Amino acid sequence: MTTTTPSVAEPPASTPAPPQSASSAAKEGLSGRLASGLALVIAILWTIPTFGLLISSFRPEEQVKSDGWWNFFTDPSLTLDNYREVMSGGAGGEALSTNLINSIVITIPGVLIPISLATLAAYAFAWMDFKGRDTLFVAVFALQIVPIQVTLVPLLSLYVDPPFNLQPLAGRDAPAGGLYELWLSHAIFAMPLAIFLLHNFMREIPGELIESARVDGAGHVQIFTRIMLPLMMPAIAAFGIFQFLWVWNDLLVAKVFSSPQVTPLTVKLQLLVGQRGEDWQLLASGAFVSLIIPLIVFFSLQRYFVRGLLAGSVKG
Repeated sequence: MTTTTPSVAEPPASTPAPPQSASSAAKEGLSGRLASGLALVIAILWTIPTFGLLISSFRPEEQVKSDGWWNFFTDPSLTLDNYREVMSGGAGGEALSTNLINSIVITIPGVLIPISLATLAAYAFAWMDFKGRDTLFVAVFALQIVPIQVTLVPLLSLYVDPPFNLQPLAGRDAPAGGLYELWLSHAIFAMPLAIFLLHNFMREIPGELIESARVDGAGHVQIFTRIMLPLMMPAIAAFGIFQFLWVWNDLLVAKVFSSPQVTPLTVKLQLLVGQRGEDWQLLASGAFVSLIIPLIVFFSLQRYFVRGLLAGSVKG
C-alpha cells in the first residue's frame, strides 16, 4: 500500500498594495496633524480680530472710545444703537442700507456673467477642435498677468466714447458710472482666470465619456448641458465663491466706475472712515455689516468649495 504525502500549498505571495492615488494623498496630507494644527492657528488668528470687531459693534460709544474690546468681559454692556444709526443714518450718520442693496445688485450679476461665458469658452477650448485654439488659449491665459490698474483708464474711455460710433451704455449725455459698467468690468477682469480654471477641470473628465455620447448621437449642446454642467458644478461653485468675495470686497473698480447713485458698500465705508473717523463704534458696525454676507455665502457653500478645489487639481 502506497501512501502519498499531501503537498502543502505554499502561501500565496503577498500582493503589493495598490499605489495611492494623488487625490487620496492630497486628502491625507490636508487632514494630517501638522496641517490641522496649522489650520487651527490660522483660524484663531483670523477669528480673534473678527470677534473683537463684533463685540465693538455692539458696545456703547463711550466704552468703545475709552478702552479695548477685551474689557467687555469685565464690564459687559451691549446696545443696538450703533446698527440702527448706521443702517438708517440717524443722528447725522451715514445710512448704509442703500449701499448694501447696491453691493448685492452689483455682485450677483458680477458673478453670474463671467461664469456663464467662461463655461462656454472653457468647453470650446477643451473639447472643440478649431484653428488657432491653442494660441488663443495661451493668449487668454496670458491676460492674467496684465495689472488691473493698467486697464482702468482705457476701459473707462471706451465706456464714455465707444469706437465705431457705438452708443455709450449710459447714453451720450449721461456720465459713465452705472451698473452696466460695473458688471462688464468685473466680468472682463474675471474671464481669464475663470476660463483657465474651468478648462483645466474639463480636461480632467475622461474622453471616453464624451466619445460615447457622440456615438449615441449627442451634439455639443447636449454634451455641454447634460454631461459637462452636472460634472462641473463643484468647480463652478468654487470659482463662484472666489468671484463673489472679490466683487463684494472690491474697492478699486467700484471707485473708478461707480456713480453716487450706485455706490457699493466698500466705497461708502471708505468714505465713512474719512468723514467720521472718530466714530469707531459706527465703523465697527458698518464693517461687520459688510462682513456678514460673505461669511454666510462662504460657509453655506463650503463643501462645494472644497470639492471643487480638490476635483480640479488632481486625478484619482
